[in-house]
Amino acid sequence: MNRILVIDDDLALCELLVEYLVPEGFEVKTVNDGEQGAESALSEEYGLVVLDVMLPRMSGFDVLRHIREKSRIPVIMLTARGDDVDRIVGLEMGADDYLPKPFNPRELVARIRAIQRRAENAGVLQQQESAVGDLQVGDLVLKSRSRDVFCQGVEQELTSVEFNLLEALLQRAGQVISREDLVQQVLGRQLSPYDRSIDVHISALRKKLGPLPEGSERIKTVRGVGYLYSFSDQS
Repeated sequence: MNRILVIDDDLALCELLVEYLVPEGFEVKTVNDGEQGAESALSEEYGLVVLDVMLPRMSGFDVLRHIREKSRIPVIMLTARGDDVDRIVGLEMGADDYLPKPFNPRELVARIRAIQRRAENAGVLQQQESAVGDLQVGDLVLKSRSRDVFCQGVEQELTSVEFNLLEALLQRAGQVISREDLVQQVLGRQLSPYDRSIDVHISALRKKLGPLPEGSERIKTVRGVGYLYSFSDQS
């Protein structure tokens, strides 16, 4: 779906994004305060939300919280350049990606296209895996068709990115997957310098799933390489 909601109080930036995104085939609605943005995101149909952190009446984080209570719509956060805290908080709260201001509109289009491709690929993969069955590794079960995850029998609330990331790790459980491959497969783009988004998503998964039953780490870091999903009988 090519209908996009932009929530930002920078009127000049909103005009620029409309001018740039419409010729790219997107239908764009802009909202300039947090409360109206949250209401619009949940009451109308959009394919994606572009959300600024700093907003009047309601912060971007509060808007994101309201959205995630009821919707899994993809959200790209706009953050101040160099403000790593905002990026980490946004990703931990369920944002799919972020862009630091100022940014080139072409980069925003690339991020949007990547999210669209990821959704399309997930749909194809879901159809393929529904015939095979659920993914299960130890005490964790991932249901591709319903996109549900159960850890020790308890359903886990994961964001779309977290689900896709966990699925990628489980498909190659016990094998190291590089950060570059995870970013390409899960985020649908190339890993850029100083980009820590995949690491934040890994951290969020660890917090939600907890350790393995015997206490060892469920998702292991292989320094300088990437990550692997561990089996309970591995050291």
